Amino acid sequence: MKIAVVGTGYVGLVTGTCFAEVGIDVTCIDIDQRKIDNLRQGILPIYEPGLEEMVTRNVDAGRLHFSTDLGAAIKDCDVAFIAVGTPPGEDGSADLKYVLAVARGIGEHMNSYGVIVTKSTVPVGTAAKVRREIEQALEKRGAQVDFDVASNPEFLKEGAAIDDFLKPDRIVVGVASERAEDVMSRLYKPFLLNGHPIIFMDIPSAEMTKYAANSMLATKISFMNDIANLCEIMGADVNMVRRGIGSDARIGPKFIYPGIGYGGSCFPKDVKALIKTAQENGYQMQVLQAVESVNEGQKEVLFNKVKKHFGAELKGKKMAVWGLSFKPKTDDMREAPSLVIIEKLLAEGCTVSAYDPVAVTEAKHSLGDRITYAEDQMEALIDADALLIVTEWPEFRVPNFTVVSRLMKQKVIFDGRNIYDKQELEQAGFAYHCIGVRTGHQEPV
Repeated sequence: MKIAVVGTGYVGLVTGTCFAEVGIDVTCIDIDQRKIDNLRQGILPIYEPGLEEMVTRNVDAGRLHFSTDLGAAIKDCDVAFIAVGTPPGEDGSADLKYVLAVARGIGEHMNSYGVIVTKSTVPVGTAAKVRREIEQALEKRGAQVDFDVASNPEFLKEGAAIDDFLKPDRIVVGVASERAEDVMSRLYKPFLLNGHPIIFMDIPSAEMTKYAANSMLATKISFMNDIANLCEIMGADVNMVRRGIGSDARIGPKFIYPGIGYGGSCFPKDVKALIKTAQENGYQMQVLQAVESVNEGQKEVLFNKVKKHFGAELKGKKMAVWGLSFKPKTDDMREAPSLVIIEKLLAEGCTVSAYDPVAVTEAKHSLGDRITYAEDQMEALIDADALLIVTEWPEFRVPNFTVVSRLMKQKVIFDGRNIYDKQELEQAGFAYHCIGVRTGHQEPV
């Protein structure tokens, strides 16, 4: 088979590379010539564990190609994936201009039957708009070419995207014809050999499935953060509560870790888009509106703990921040809680020294030179009045606290990810603040 993937961002690059990995001829298309030139040299626009090596291997094998020429890639193509961005508008709705522009381009160049697949996260009804754009482009050039449109939402976790693609929990495909279903079945056959299911459904249901999945996960996160905040007030330990409810098979242990809010390119955008879609159709997503509200407030929880601890003496304090990306194993800074926290610290007159294993370059786009970027995690601690744990990178889990104590001006830790043992740190002389556990030994009010 021959496929094209339009868009070399996170979804497009992972999708194209993983299809090439199983022997399919893939051309990844982008309008950014510099990005394409870099990809041909093995320079990736994103960080994802294992992806760079896989790109290089498949380029060398002649299975993976990069180009700015959409027309050449679309001709005689069996499947074309649209994997461009759908940034949120000011009202929260998904902006489809890039998706529809690609659809027009496909219609201007396709010369034989193919399946056009929306891989981008798009609202219900987008596939119908894509079809209209292609039909209008074909009509304009006086061409009669059969094609199908399908929806194939991605379920990739940043930091584990390759495993998610090669060993999927499920593959969801929305189709409107048996011919399209047959093509997509053949395309995904290499990924089904280990029993991973492919679920065919109608196109609107496939489009809704992606939003529903991300919104459910976001709901679990916000629910647990709400419980954590109440635990602090009532004197309960959210870590114990999490273990208690996570052992219930109906709830499960995943996505119930309290913290400082979700971020990234998916959950915030998709929750907003689903809320907006409902509003446009005369319905209010009351649960999701609460999920979004809780999440926005949760991003300020760690700063509020800093403010409460230092009070009016916050100005001039040096704050060490470990972790900038919205989650470990990625350099993605979109909607990262770190940005909210650092901006508030700077507004209070603090200085900030931050360390992140991979996200510094991306962080500079938002924070510039207003903070100091340390070469390693211990450098960030020198003369710091407090340490804030913002992203739970594995190398932060077991630091040498004797060294930490010696480097810091004050022994104060604000743990936004609950990765340390409260009793152990307090016995070591640290003032330790985490999420969902009362500081000190006060009785609940």
